[in-house]
Amino acid sequence: MRGAFMPSRILLRWPHEADEKEFLAGVQRSIRLHRPWVHPPSTAALYRAYLRRLDRKTHWAFLVRRKDTGALVGVVNISNAVRGAFQSAYLGYYVFTGHERQGLMREGLRAVIRHAFRTLKLHRLEANVQPGNVASLALLRSCGLSKEGLSRRYLKVGGKWRDHERWAIRAS
Repeated sequence: MRGAFMPSRILLRWPHEADEKEFLAGVQRSIRLHRPWVHPPSTAALYRAYLRRLDRKTHWAFLVRRKDTGALVGVVNISNAVRGAFQSAYLGYYVFTGHERQGLMREGLRAVIRHAFRTLKLHRLEANVQPGNVASLALLRSCGLSKEGLSRRYLKVGGKWRDHERWAIRAS
């Protein structure tokens, strides 16, 4: 938000093995919220595999936590970064039940976007969202991303190939 000051209600932190129990509980609690849009790691083995992919060169993850309580709000991932002339990566995110529609993920997503451009020196971030995911599309719009198009049968989610709208934001 240009011209407005809003104190942040969130903290961003890299996920660790110690977060596994709380993370998995959030995933279980949020199944109805997440489906059919996203399928986060839902077992200890899948969570550990997720952590192993986070190399801080092409894949980064941020737990979004409430500053006042420390509660786990959601996750923002930057993945598949391509350097060189491209300087681009994908953006993924999800909120946990009980924290949706409070603006907390908007704060988290905006903070991660700033980090991606200022610290990671990326030029472009792309997010792909199923057309029916109205809340997610509104979140992207509120964070300054613009719709670039529709990709038919783009990603396999929940065992089905699904259409996705392609949204992006550039550093400049």
